[in-house]
Order: sequence, then C-alpha cells, then structure tokens
Amino acid sequence: MKWGDKRYNSLNYFLREKFGEKVFKISLDAGFSCPNRDGTISSGGCVFCSERGSGDFAGNRCFSITKQFEDIKEMMSKKWKSGKYIAYFQAYTNTYADINTLREKYEEAASQEGIVALAIATRPDCLSEEVLNLIEEFNDRVYTWVELGLQTVHDNTAKLINRGYSLDVFEEALENLNRREIDVVVHIIFGLPGETEEQMLETVKYISHKRIKGVKFHLLHLLENTPLEILYNKGMLKFLEQEQYIDLICRSITLLPPEVVIHRLTGDAPRNLLIGPLWSLKKWEVLNAIDKELNDRDLYQGLYFYTNSI
Repeated sequence: MKWGDKRYNSLNYFLREKFGEKVFKISLDAGFSCPNRDGTISSGGCVFCSERGSGDFAGNRCFSITKQFEDIKEMMSKKWKSGKYIAYFQAYTNTYADINTLREKYEEAASQEGIVALAIATRPDCLSEEVLNLIEEFNDRVYTWVELGLQTVHDNTAKLINRGYSLDVFEEALENLNRREIDVVVHIIFGLPGETEEQMLETVKYISHKRIKGVKFHLLHLLENTPLEILYNKGMLKFLEQEQYIDLICRSITLLPPEVVIHRLTGDAPRNLLIGPLWSLKKWEVLNAIDKELNDRDLYQGLYFYTNSI
C-alpha cells in the first residue's frame, strides 16, 4: 500500500519517511493567552475551548519549556527507548506575545536534544509580519510548521462558535505562510452546532484545494464549564453518532489530495470534563473502525479528489 499499512498519508508515515525513525510529539504550554479570551476580540473564547485553551494534555505552564520537555520525554522513554522529537506549542495562541518572548520560547524548544521540528498552533489573525518573519527564520534552521484552527469554512457557524475571525482572514494568513514556504496544518471540527454533513464535507473540499501540508480532524467534544454547554442545554447541539463520524472521516479522506498529511482522525478530551459524545473515549476503537471501513469499502486518500464528489 502507498502509505505502509494505511489507506491514507498518516503523520507517523510522513515523519518516518522524512526523518528515518520514530518521531514523538511533545506538547508544551508556553504560558501564552489568546485574544479571544483576554478581551482583545472577546472574553469568552471559542465556545468549545476548555480553560486550558486546547492544551489539556500539554505540559504544565508553571514549568519552563525545558522542564516540560524533559518530564514528558522521560515519561515517553519508558515505552519507547529511542526516537526524535517535535516541540509542539499547543495550548492557547502560540504567536500571541511580544516578539522577544516568542523568540525566547521557540529558541528554548529548538535547543532541546533530539528536536527535529517545531509545531506552532495559532490563530490566523495573530500572524503579523514580524511574527511571520520570526517563524520563517526558525524554519530555515529546523523544520517548522504552523497549525491554524479553521474549524469550519462557514462564517455563520464561525460566529455561532465565537471563532472571532472571518474566512478571508484565514485565506490571507495561508497566503502569507505559503509565500514564506512555511508548511500549514489546518484543524477542522465535525459536529459543530447546526452543521449538516454536507456542510462539514464542504469544509473538507475547501481545504483540499488549498496549498496546505496537513490536516487535523476533530470530533466536537462537549466539556463541562464551556460556553458550548449553554448551547447544548438550549437544545442547539446534537452529538454525532460513532458510525456517522466514521463515515464522515472515510468520505473526507477520499476528498484529500494524496500529498496532504493527515495528522489526526479524531481528538482527545479529558475524561473528567467530557459530557459527550461518550463513545469518543474509546479512541482506538474508533481509529480501528475507520481503518476497517476504508478497507471494506475499498476507499483511500485521493480517490475522489479530482472529481470533488463522493
């Protein structure tokens, strides 16, 4: 098969091909905030976002980048004895600080032993010329990609989830990153309030014809004490069923061009905060079911990319 034992271009396959060995991601919390939380854009944040700013499984922001890196690396070494590492700036908006602070944090991460890449998760509206130049500088030294939280191509949904920017802002950020030859990974979420399956697939079709390097698929998780809980209590949110989500993911994979790397097929949620869908806690069961569905239906990445229909 083209991508090892998978019917899609997985992150694991891509990293092994690029670096010649197993590569592990170390998720960091650099202590940043977010303009969608501190009042610059909004004080509520995206409706689905937890108090840890999507960094529920990242390191402890009370510790330095070096301390977080060493602690997580030591934990991983108990299961895997060798490999290289990606420093993943995951929590909150990781370009939202003064340029000297950003440089200091990125430099500390890039200097860790075994680092082969930096991954920077941020918002499209937090990529000034100065920040873009800084990321380009690091990309010249160590492979660096930027992750953008698009979530949906539909601006009406974006307003409902309080994303805080319109689609044209994403397009401008993507163009600016492309111009600097910085790889882009796009996050999208299935199951957002009010979206139909067709609307979800429209988002996939949109990104499939953009110049991106990778994509992360997420299932919408409802967490306690988030603004999304209010929408749920008003009856404005209906959970996707497991079989429905698996079908959507399989169809999405066929729409993506073969060269796009699929970083994630479903996300994680803290067990103690998750209201639903509860079936998402069985992550490996879901991933195995996706593989089986692709095999059973003889589907693979790129199958319908050129026709743009399923």
